[in-house]
Amino acid sequence: MFIVDDILFSPAKGFMWIMRELHKAASQELESEADRITAELSSLYMRLETGEITEDEFDERETELLDRLDELQAEE
Repeated sequence: MFIVDDILFSPAKGFMWIMRELHKAASQELESEADRITAELSSLYMRLETGEITEDEFDERETELLDRLDELQAEE
């Protein structure tokens, strides 16, 4: 009976495995994007401190990055 059960449930098990893998890949992608945004924020602060960009340019870009980071955290 166990062999029959395995045969009958194998499509469902395969589908669940695929869904878990897709979820894992999506989570890794979101985490990667959050890390990229954090690194970009650090770079932005350094550019402001060295005088490469103005305070207005900094504020504009910082707002964009922080909004995107908030969106990513809301999706998790």
